[in-house]
Amino acid sequence: MPIIINLDKILEDRGVKSNELAEKIGITKANLSILKTGKAKAVRFSTLEAICEALNCQPGDILYYTPKD
Repeated sequence: MPIIINLDKILEDRGVKSNELAEKIGITKANLSILKTGKAKAVRFSTLEAICEALNCQPGDILYYTPKD
């Protein structure tokens, strides 16, 4: 997939556990795991906004595009 999810790195840099983030933004641990592993087919803007607010980051810190070869 050409969209790469960099959420693990951001969590590590901020010293935040996945469980803490899931609780703080109001999604299940399972849904956060799906997002972190890149298996999500879509992300709601409200979820992305909540993640950015909780982690004090920008959407581009979490998601980036890599062109297919």
